[in-house]
Amino acid sequence: MSDAQRTTAEPEKREEFSGQLGFILSAVGSAVGLGNIWRFPGVAYENGGGAFIVPYLIALLTAGIPILFLDYAVGHRFRGSAPLALRRVKRWLEGLGWFQVAICFVIAVYYAVIIAWALSFFVYSFDLRWGDDTVGFFTGDYLQLADVGGADPWFTLDFVPAVLIPLALVWAATIAVLAAGVAKGLEKINLVFMPLLLLAFGTLVVRALFLPGAADGLNALFTPDWAVMADPNVWIAAYSQTFFTLSVGFGIMITYASYRARRANLTSPGLVVAFSNSAFEVFAGIGVFAGLGFLAHQEGVGVADLEGITGPTLAFMTFPALVSEMPAGPVFGALFFGSLVMAGFMSLLSIVQVVSASFQEKFGWSRRQASLRVGVVSAVLSVLAFSTTTGLVALDTVDQWANNIGIVVSAIAMCVLLGWVLRRTEEMRFHLNAVSTIGVGRWWAFCVVVLGPVVLAAMLVSRIVSLVQDGYEGYAGWYLVVMGWGTVVLLFVAALVLTRMRWRVEPDVYDAWPTFGGKS
Repeated sequence: MSDAQRTTAEPEKREEFSGQLGFILSAVGSAVGLGNIWRFPGVAYENGGGAFIVPYLIALLTAGIPILFLDYAVGHRFRGSAPLALRRVKRWLEGLGWFQVAICFVIAVYYAVIIAWALSFFVYSFDLRWGDDTVGFFTGDYLQLADVGGADPWFTLDFVPAVLIPLALVWAATIAVLAAGVAKGLEKINLVFMPLLLLAFGTLVVRALFLPGAADGLNALFTPDWAVMADPNVWIAAYSQTFFTLSVGFGIMITYASYRARRANLTSPGLVVAFSNSAFEVFAGIGVFAGLGFLAHQEGVGVADLEGITGPTLAFMTFPALVSEMPAGPVFGALFFGSLVMAGFMSLLSIVQVVSASFQEKFGWSRRQASLRVGVVSAVLSVLAFSTTTGLVALDTVDQWANNIGIVVSAIAMCVLLGWVLRRTEEMRFHLNAVSTIGVGRWWAFCVVVLGPVVLAAMLVSRIVSLVQDGYEGYAGWYLVVMGWGTVVLLFVAALVLTRMRWRVEPDVYDAWPTFGGKS
């Protein structure tokens, strides 16, 4: 398509959240995901218990919130999803935006599968279908997991109906919500699901606190081991947890901020989002470890002797065993897995919205066209790659590289390019202060330009060295090259190809903010 064939106007008036409450609940809904429930408690327990809260809060204040504000400033000032907003900062930054979109696409494809698992187990809760052998049920009866380390192939098209059917329902619901739009779809779902999530999980936590052995679980979680404060790996874990849990660095908060009204407050809602998300993590930790204390009490062992206290193992193996031991276990199980479904679904919507909005803006698709096309393609790939008997291994591998390599690379690039190369952080700071009730000082620029990139670079180098030297989970080296490093290569290739494609709508014409100068 020639430049003359492109229109010089924006395709349509940009959608907006109906108000500050809708934005806050939607942003919190994006941040509060599966990791809050199954990752934070285990990470805290393994890194000093109560002492972990100190580096975690420091990480939140020096990296999580500053980079969250950077995303807000870019999206709100330049009025677009990641590729469009970053292009408007500097034309060649569009590629970084598409890199972030590619990350979101990859994550969405496998994240939906975990929600499908939770949906299945929500149904299974009512008759405790997993029986006494929860490990065997999850990997055998449910996932029908192939022995990829043995004679079976590393990839099959042997589909698992128990995964495929709920997965189709998850994608159908995702397409329907996104097609309804920001205010009528995303916002309304979050307005309903966030209170329901708090009610369901709150009920679960209160019940867990009154179980025999609950105090032992809480003591295991919160008893501080101050000696770990001298361990750099604990600090890396704190920054890693803070960074990933806020949904920063890969386009989500840029896109969400672009849907705020032009004079909308940014920093105050940002603080509410950040601290609400962290509070939910601690809240989840209380519920999870109170339950683990009960399970240890029933089995006559210490909490430290339990296996599977983080990740999918906690959710789909350890917790079902806990539910089976509880009075009124089916109710407890339904609350837990229902909470997983709601938390995961709200996060999935925000991830897919990044992809959908970017394609709308670049190719002139309508909201419904983008929702349907992106949703269908994502659903097909989810089914082909992750609803088979080898799906769990593929999911585990892709997740490791997309999260720990892709997202961290994206965040470092954001900070370095905007702060060091283009020197635009002062402009972003002035914008935040111009529209917000709580101003940010030069400390924010220091965190974004210096502290954040240094810590993230340390995380990245540490992880790369570990993956290269030690491999991952004992998987074959060639498999990690294809599914792990191949995922990272795919992100770069997708970014390059999408950047080279022409815009159907003129991207550089918009109702721009004035250029800020001087001191704020």
